[in-house]
Order: sequence, then structure tokens, then C-alpha cells
Amino acid sequence: MNNMFSKAAIWVVIALVLFTVFKQFDGRTLAGGATSIPYSDFLDEVKAKQIREATIEDRTIVATTNDGKRIKTAVTYLDRGLIGDLVNNGVKFDVKQPEEQSFLSQVFISWFPMLLLIGVWVFFMRQMQGGGKGGAFSFGRSKARMLDEASNTVTFADVAGCDEAKEEVQELVDFLRDPTKFQKLGGRIPRGVLMVGPPGTGKTLLARAIAGEAKVPFFTISGSDFVEMFVGVGASRVRDMFENAKKHSPCIIFIDEIDAVGRHRGAGMGGGNDEREQTLNQLLVEMDGFEANSGVIVIAATNRADVLDKALLRPGRFDRQVMVGLPDIRGREQILYVHMRKVPIAPDVKADILARGTPGFSGADLSNLVNEAALFAARRNKRLVEMQDFEDAKDKIVMGPERKSAVMREEERRNTAFHESGHAVVAKLLPKADPVHKVTIMPRGYALGLTWQLPEHDRVNMYKDKMLEEIAILFGGRIAEEIFMHQMSTGASNDFERATKLARAMVTRYGMSETLGTMVYEDSEQDAYFGRMSAKTVSEATQQKVDTEIRSILDAQYALSRRLLEENKEKVEIMAKALLDWETLDADQINDIMEGLEPRPPKAGVPVKRSPSDSASGGVSPNATAPA
Repeated sequence: MNNMFSKAAIWVVIALVLFTVFKQFDGRTLAGGATSIPYSDFLDEVKAKQIREATIEDRTIVATTNDGKRIKTAVTYLDRGLIGDLVNNGVKFDVKQPEEQSFLSQVFISWFPMLLLIGVWVFFMRQMQGGGKGGAFSFGRSKARMLDEASNTVTFADVAGCDEAKEEVQELVDFLRDPTKFQKLGGRIPRGVLMVGPPGTGKTLLARAIAGEAKVPFFTISGSDFVEMFVGVGASRVRDMFENAKKHSPCIIFIDEIDAVGRHRGAGMGGGNDEREQTLNQLLVEMDGFEANSGVIVIAATNRADVLDKALLRPGRFDRQVMVGLPDIRGREQILYVHMRKVPIAPDVKADILARGTPGFSGADLSNLVNEAALFAARRNKRLVEMQDFEDAKDKIVMGPERKSAVMREEERRNTAFHESGHAVVAKLLPKADPVHKVTIMPRGYALGLTWQLPEHDRVNMYKDKMLEEIAILFGGRIAEEIFMHQMSTGASNDFERATKLARAMVTRYGMSETLGTMVYEDSEQDAYFGRMSAKTVSEATQQKVDTEIRSILDAQYALSRRLLEENKEKVEIMAKALLDWETLDADQINDIMEGLEPRPPKAGVPVKRSPSDSASGGVSPNATAPA
């Protein structure tokens, strides 16, 4: 506040001085309001006896005419007959001598521009050298933001889904609270802790929770904040950051995305003089320079630990790694409870069902899910966020928003309904398939329809019988089109692609072929099941055997899927009709159909059938099935 006041005062003083100087050079106020005329016209007015009075001051004549008008003109000292003309024509005049300026005034007016430039230059140089936080020469200072004990209210109660990680860092809290507990036994707490995990899993939140539990200051900075185009700036910021931290010890320094500055050295264009490498070197030196009782703990976070320099990970620096992975089904349920505390929840909301339906979601994804559900409830003018709002929010996040404006012909809607019914019926009839949670023919994203299965447990390994059933489920859509619509569409293209990749992975990478045995026939760094590119490492004859085995798996599962649908034609027709009427079926309605009962009507708030249109669809999008 005082800094802002001093800056404002300086500019006010400069403005006043400039105003005074300009007033000194301003034209005399004597001529204010007078009309300027040529000197010859003034002489004509005098000779015509039109001038009543005049005042002569420093080469300027200001006169008043007989009709009261004021005029002015410039006069030269060479006109020696001017006084005579004024006297002869009866003009009353006066002569004023110019004011004599003092020596100090003359010096001030002469030197003021130079003094002003010098003063402004000194002012800005002080600002650039650190007079303010944003000074041009203050970029060598640390950009770390500090949260004191009062500002940081995050505790372990706000962090869920990573119980093992919290247990790993609990001793950091104990050390910050009572360092002597470890020191009296000769123990040394880790100086650096590296948190590794996918984006959005709560690494920053966990670091803040450590500081909140220990009631110590928390310095936070991103790895990219160290690196600048000027060599040496990053190293200066590292030194300044650790100096500030030692002044507030015990405390925690949190460096987010440390891979921005901690990559392997020697790969840059500048070699050892590269700015990023100098910054890394200074960071290594500062971490080695900690005293045993400094009370400063450095926590860094990254999702790319493989690119970090080995010197960062050696004992004495970031010698402890804490894995903060994606939460399992119990962790997702706990995270949902944490975020649900912030919104009014209806009694029908089941966090365990939502956790089952969100495999692979991170903590940030689950927070977004709760927020989207609250937005849906607000748009519908509800007082509480209901389960239907969460379901709609989940559908939007996973599949994209509903394309309610998409226009489909009735024939295309029927084809899509039978396609999705084929997926759902086959999935319900196979014993080890994941339960079917929802079937819809509402266009979303690039899909015209979708069959959604929810796993009862998180999937750790894939098993042969389950993978074979998954291939059969993928074939159910095309087979239903052939049986009930007597035609084939392009909607099954994605199903065939996924089925082929899955069968190929079983044969070439997972050793699940009795004919070819336990041998890897494709070499790749990534899993072929997820569609990564693989390099062939076998002969042409062996490749033909591989193709034959893949064809055998696909044909067997295609035949299984066709037999199941032909034996349950009535259930497929009932499900397709219900989809045409209501567009979306939930698990209860699907179970009613499979048990031979009349499907119950949709719950309140669930949209029902839109009016079909005879106009053609705006584009061809593939149908999709989503066995999790």
C-alpha cells in the first residue's frame, strides 16, 4: 500500500512541476481574449482614429477599439514612429517593462528538462532493480507463492482414493510437527518426495494436505516458472526460493510438473551451459545443502518420472517415490462422497453405483462429474441433485452431449434399435459378461446408439473366457441387423475393428491359442489390445497360421452370438420396440425384458420418444457398444 502511495506521489509532483514550467512559457495573460491582427492593419486602425487605448509590453501591443473590441499585434523595435502615430491620433497608451527573472529562475528553467529526464531515469532504474515485485530486473527472484497456516485449510479429510499414498506421507507430517522424535534415534527424514501418477489424481491436493495437517507454510511453484530465455535466471530463482523457505522453516516446497526442469541432462543444444540444465544443477546443489535440522521438505509431482535425471532420484534428494494412481472402485466412492458434501444430494443418489460406472476416472474427473450433475439439476430447476442428473452427467462426459437436433429416418431408428438390442441380449445371456447398465438409441457424439456395461469390480487382468464373450457381444449388433432387418449397415464397423484387435492380441501377444502356443508373434512397446501399432517378427508361413487362428476365434464367437439371438428373437423384438418408444432403457427395464415381463415405464424426468421425421439423417455415424 505504501509502495503504491509513493509511486502516485512521485507522479503528482512531476505533473505539478510540468504545469508550473508550462505556465512560465505560456503567453502573457494580458493578451487573453484579444483578437490577433496584422501590424499593418493595426497602423491603419490608429490612423483612422479607431483605437481608444493601447498597452505595449515586450514586442506585443494589446489595444481597445472605440467599439470595445480588444485586438493584439506584434511590434518590432525598428518602428520608431509608432509612438508619434499614437500621440498624433489621440491614442491613450502605456508601456510596461518585462519582468526581470531571478538568476535561480533562469537556471531552473534552463536545466529543468535535463533534471526531469535524470529523475525519471533514476526512478525507473530503481523500479527495475527490485523496487517492486514486477520489476524488470526482479525476474531473478522466486515466483513461488506461499500459503501460510491460516490460508491452507486442506487436510487429509479432503483427500480420498489414495489411502496408501497418505500412509506414505504421514511420517512427513509427524516430522514437521515434532522433528526431535526422529532425530533422537538418529533417523533422517527424506529431504525430497516425488509424487508420481496420472494427471488429475490429486498430487497437488495431497501435498497441500500434508502442509495443512502439519500446520506449516506451503510454497508452491511450477517447474516451468524456473526456466527463462536468459541463462542463470532459473538458478537464481532456485537460490531465492530456498532462501525464503529456510526463513519460514519448517515448511514444504511443492514443485509441480518437475519434468519441465528435471529432464535428463546432455540432450539440449547448449550442453552444460543450457539454462534448463543450470537450473537443474542449482536445484541439486540446494537439496544437498540442507542442514540436518533445516525443516524444509521438497515435494515434487510429475506424471513422467521416466524422463527425470537420475541425479534427482538418488538417495539424499528425491529418494522416496509415492505412487498416486487412479482410484479403485472404493476410492472412487470415497472421492464422490468428498465432492458430494459441497452440493445438496437427493436420497436416491447411490455413490457405489456411480463408482462402478466410472472405471478409469481420476479424482479430477469425479469432481467434474459432480459439478456437471449440479448443473443439470440447476437447469431443471431442482432443489436437490438426483441420481438421474448424475446419470446424465456421466453420459455426457463419457459419450458426449445428446444430439437432439439430429434428424433420423424411422428406418434408421429401427435399425439402430435392433443393433443395440442385439448387443444387450447377447451380453445378458453370456455368464461372465459385465452387467448391462443402459441401452440407448439417442445419438451422442459419433454414435447413433450405445450399449453400456458396468463391471462389478475393477478389472486388473483379462481372462480368455471373458475376452471371447466380449467378442461375441461385439458381433451381436450386426447379427441382429441381419436377422430382423435383413440387411447390413456400416454401423458395425467399429465393433468388427475392436473384435479383430482383441482376437489378434489373444493369439499374438497373450499366448491364448492352443494351436500356436505361448509365444509372442508381434513385438510392440504398447499393448496390442489397445490398438497400438505392432511390428511383425515372424515368417510369412507363421503369419498365415496366425491369421487362420484369428479367423477361427472370430468365426466361433460369431456363430455363438447368432445362435443366442436366434433362440431369443422375442426378447430382441420387445427390447427394440421399447427402445423405439422410450429411446433409453435402464438396467431394471432390461431385466424385465429378459425375465419375460412387460418392461416398466421410464422413471419421472427421463425423456421419452421424440417425434420421428421422414427426412434423411445429416450424416452416417457408426453405432457403438461400450463393454467396459
